[in-house]
Amino acid sequence: MLATLLESSYFALFLIVALGFVLGKVNIRGISLDVSAVIFIALLFGHFGVVIPKELGNFGLVLFIFTIGIQAGPGFFDSFRNKGKTLVAITLLIVLSACLTGIGCMYALGISTDEVVGLIAGALTSTPGLAAAIDATGSSGASIAYGIAYPFGVIGVILFVKLLPKMLGIDLRREEQRLEKQRQNDYPPLQTAVFRIENAGIEGKTLSQLRVRSMTGAVISRIRHEGATGLPTPESVLHVGDWVKAVGDETALDRLGTLLGERMAADLPLESSYEVRKMLVTNKELVGKSLAMFSFQSNFNCTVTRLRRSGIDLSPAPELLLKFGDKLTVVGHKDSLDALAQRLGNDEKRLSDTDFFPIAMGIVLGVIFGKINISFSDSFSFSPGLTGGVLIVALVLSALGKTGPIVWTMSGSANQLLRQLGLLLFLAEVGTSAGANLVATFQESGWALFFVGVAITLVPMVVAVIFGYFVFKISIFDLLGVITGGMTSTPGLVAADAMTDSPTPSVAYATVYPVAMVFLIIFIQVIAGML
Repeated sequence: MLATLLESSYFALFLIVALGFVLGKVNIRGISLDVSAVIFIALLFGHFGVVIPKELGNFGLVLFIFTIGIQAGPGFFDSFRNKGKTLVAITLLIVLSACLTGIGCMYALGISTDEVVGLIAGALTSTPGLAAAIDATGSSGASIAYGIAYPFGVIGVILFVKLLPKMLGIDLRREEQRLEKQRQNDYPPLQTAVFRIENAGIEGKTLSQLRVRSMTGAVISRIRHEGATGLPTPESVLHVGDWVKAVGDETALDRLGTLLGERMAADLPLESSYEVRKMLVTNKELVGKSLAMFSFQSNFNCTVTRLRRSGIDLSPAPELLLKFGDKLTVVGHKDSLDALAQRLGNDEKRLSDTDFFPIAMGIVLGVIFGKINISFSDSFSFSPGLTGGVLIVALVLSALGKTGPIVWTMSGSANQLLRQLGLLLFLAEVGTSAGANLVATFQESGWALFFVGVAITLVPMVVAVIFGYFVFKISIFDLLGVITGGMTSTPGLVAADAMTDSPTPSVAYATVYPVAMVFLIIFIQVIAGML
């Protein structure tokens, strides 16, 4: 009966997924395979003749790659700014040294090209890299080599990350304290303060004449004149003796105090006709528009005092562009706030809704882009392929954010669900197709492939330490993030996060992960095409 059931692809698929999750939950000294265990179960099933249709694998592949690109797009392009340039340079060294190590072992040991690209993808625990290797070679050898190199790719990064601070003689707690002070200087928290105007030089002048926002960086949210508290407008006139409430970081509030007068230990409560509300931007027509273009004061007689995005409070500068899901803190009359809420959308349910048109259209554009063939010479041409095409298009669309009425975004829960589904389909199909030849290949050259995989895992991390810590002199937390991101190792990041309360490793990981993923795919395709 079981043999008959296994002939049904959907039964076999979900049985592989279920057993893979059981295996992935096994934790040995803090190390587990998680979702990647599915490929090992699939390899076993494939060895016994179970087959998952290739079309299911391709369907999963495009879902997986597209959702990664949509999430990583803004981070990918932002990573070329500020400190990201250094981190990206180290990441490129990681990927390049991994590829060069693989090529060197290929010539030294006589390993085939399809096995080398699979080893590189497995040693760097990159499922997109594996997809690119399979797409470029069309060989099951890449999948088998990936399965051989992957276990140490996971374990090796975790052990290296755990031991690195001790090897470098670094006290992580002291480093945490130093970086926390630096982070507070870079992203000072927003505060409120009340001032009594004492500067006779601003008597009778309007806020627009004083250019308070551009001069101080603070936002005036309330003005009290002759006992009446109201909202400011550009035409609001300031008088000596008036009280003003403002929002800004400590430096901005100090500048405002220099301009206005004494800082008071008091508050300015709103009159009963005013309210403070938090509102969500869920109207897709507003995405990409600046706060200045929206004209909150003139159109709604409301004042935006702060904007929260991705867990960070931002000062509402006029040039700040609205993003889908932004949370605004707004002060205004009740009726005005109701009208503003309708305009913004303010619909929490829409954050969890999934519009499938951008997903479908983005994948269509990615598949078409992947068919483009660029010839460099008579002997070598480069095509993004299915993986590269979908990924590059998703990165670009995500960075654009909006094209006409189409918003290229996806809620976090929807992205995670589709990505997990795509990954499971892809791993099950790839594993079963490779499983038929797994035992024979490992018996013939498995140990040689395993130790080549170990070298490809270790060499890039050593290169990252030499250049990152000793040449570029980045912090240990940035180094942990760039190593785990450059090796595309989420288990490695989990290990790094467990070592510190600092968010720095996660920030560095998010900065370089898309870079590593994109360039690994490109390098794998180049190796497969040229060698």
